[in-house]
Amino acid sequence: MKSNFELRREDASERPAVSVQILSIIFYAGFAIPVSIVAMVQFGLIGFALPVFFAWQWGRMPTLNGGMAVREAVEQVRPVVTGEEPKTSGNRSFDAYKAALMTRLEEEQTNFETFLDRLRASKDRAEFDQFMDARAIRARVVSEPEQAKAATNAQAVGTPLPA
Repeated sequence: MKSNFELRREDASERPAVSVQILSIIFYAGFAIPVSIVAMVQFGLIGFALPVFFAWQWGRMPTLNGGMAVREAVEQVRPVVTGEEPKTSGNRSFDAYKAALMTRLEEEQTNFETFLDRLRASKDRAEFDQFMDARAIRARVVSEPEQAKAATNAQAVGTPLPA
């Protein structure tokens, strides 16, 4: 006869993934809440039976037909949510390879982010230089007509032009 632990382990292999369970709970809530509101508005006191039924089903939902206790589901999700290190695979060489690969990928990500920062800074610098050049050209174009106007006024008055 199999122990209780062995039976749970077999049930665990037949269960859907935790992500599927979470999505089914979210979709169930997305369905149950609006239907409950409409039932209460349309049918008054009789409509309260439907939300009670949905609440009862909601209480059963995490277990998915008795296959998993809520505590077990939380334990399965906790490493994903809290960022804890996953358990080892049992193969030391694979774990060492995986650790080295993850370290290398993190280093490459850091290098890439540094590269992107430098690229953005150089692009900003180029745009700023282009803006300043255009501004200087506009300033020269604007000042030339003013100089010509000043020269015309100076000749009309009879004053010598500045050198």
